[in-house]
Order: sequence, then structure tokens, then C-alpha cells
Amino acid sequence: MEKMLMVSSSPHVKAEHTTRKIMLDVVIALMPALIAGIYFFGVYVLFLTVVSVGCCVGFEWIWEKVFKRTITIGDLSAVVTGVLLAYNVPARAPVYIIVIGAFVSIILAKQVFGGIGQNFINPALAARAFLLAGYSTDMRSFPVPEQGRLLSSVDAVTGATPLELMKNGALDQLPSLTDAFLGNIGGCIGEVSALALLIGGIYLIIRKVITWHIPVCYIGSIFVLTTLLNGFDFYQSFYSLFLGGVMLGGFFMATDYTTTPMTIKGQIIFALGAGMITTLIRLFGGYPEGVSYSILIMNLVVPLIDKYVKVRRFGEVV
Repeated sequence: MEKMLMVSSSPHVKAEHTTRKIMLDVVIALMPALIAGIYFFGVYVLFLTVVSVGCCVGFEWIWEKVFKRTITIGDLSAVVTGVLLAYNVPARAPVYIIVIGAFVSIILAKQVFGGIGQNFINPALAARAFLLAGYSTDMRSFPVPEQGRLLSSVDAVTGATPLELMKNGALDQLPSLTDAFLGNIGGCIGEVSALALLIGGIYLIIRKVITWHIPVCYIGSIFVLTTLLNGFDFYQSFYSLFLGGVMLGGFFMATDYTTTPMTIKGQIIFALGAGMITTLIRLFGGYPEGVSYSILIMNLVVPLIDKYVKVRRFGEVV
């Protein structure tokens, strides 16, 4: 035969999406939240984000170099983890918090299990949970924006977040709905501006990086359950959607390819479960926020969901 046929393993259908392109879109989608964070909390936010990204990329490179694995820092997954890690800490967090968090997210939650695509929990959320347990004081000291003025110093006035005020029943002290939506409230760097996160989330849906199923089902379930369990207070339920990490978790962390179910039906179950756990922690738990723990818990349930929720095989008889 003059022409030889080349046989390769599946899949044989090629797609335009690559890991690098997907991660680049995620980085772009996260930029509005970074801009909002810098505006409300100052340039120190940018410094923390750069340090976080640098540490995550550095730890990944060192691990792969030491163990003689393929260097994967070019796929930008470590960059995304670094940005998300920075978004999950307060705007005046000390640098050592970022360094420790980067080590936990990249080494303990990702590389030890084989690297990208092998981790079973979201690396950034794993680091946040670790830091909350080990450095609770630093992780719960939230600076209060001074009406949108840039704050350049590390020392800033701290105060209770709106979620803490709601938890303690101080509803008369809550910021306005506009401030909560725009981000002029206390909280972690990347979770305060619901508007910025919505812009980024819509961008990801338009670019077909994610589908609407997880964000809509997650955010919607929180609204419905909060309304049912909180005396049908629709305003408070709607207000709570702009607080904490609901938007950040719904669009950017609950949609992580590796740690979510493979099927649409499974993703809906995943999102509803995470929304239920978030609501229960917020209303009845000892901690005012439940987004991180709800997604981490549902990450552990993903293998079970994928086991029982499967795509129908071709030729299956009804």
C-alpha cells in the first residue's frame, strides 16, 4: 500500500477549545471583579493577587520539575487558581496567608493527586477552608470600603460583613441594596461586587466555557430555600444573593470541569445540593457563610452522582 492509515486512540473528534483557551477566558471573566476590588479596597488588592498567582505558578513549576513531570504552567490553570485564591481572602490579608494558601491549593489539593484533571476538590476552595481553620482571625478581618475611595495602606477600618449582620439580626445596619450589588461592602476581595461577577459569568456563558445550568440552579435554589425557611421575606432572600460568595461560587467555582458531574442532569443535582447546604449553613449553622463548604461537600459527592446519572448509550432499548 502506498498510503498508510494512521490509527490513534479516541476521541477522534477535535474541538477548538483547549485548556489554555478555556483558562484564558476564565481569567478575562475574573478581571471585572479585580477592578472592583481595587476600586473599593485599594492597590494592595492587586499586590495580593499578583503574589497569589506567582506563588501558585511557582509551586506548580517546582513540583513538576522536582518529580520530572511535564511542565503545565502554560495551560494557565495555576493562574486561575491563583486569582480565585486571592478572591477568597480579605482585602488586607497578610502575604503569608497567600503563600500558605497557594501551597495548599497547588500541592496538597492538586498536584499530589496527579495535577490538572485529577483533583477531586476545588483547589482554591480547599485552601480557603484550610486558612479559615488555621488562621481564622486573619481570614475574618474584613476592611470596610470608604465609599469607593482607593485605600492604599494595609491598615484600614474593619467591620462586620452584611452576612454577619444578618446572622446577628442587625437588619437595620445593613448597607443598601445598591451598595451590596455594586460591592461597596465588607468581604473578601472577589466576592463583594455581584455586578462584576455577573458580567464575568455572562461572558463565560456567551463564550460557551460554562453552561447556565449550575449557576442558575445554584443561585435559584438559595433564593427559593432562603425564602421558604426565612418567613417568605423576599427582599432579604434577594438581598442575600449579592452577599458572600454566591456569585463567585456559582459562576466560577461550582462550574469547575474536574470537580463537577459530567452530565447536565448530574450538574443540576450538584447545584441544587450545593444551594441547599449553603442555605442551611447560613440560616442554622454557626458560620455566616456556607458557599465554600457546600461546594467542597458536593465535590465529594460527584463520583456518586456520576455513577448513577449516566448518559443513555446509543442503541439502548427502552
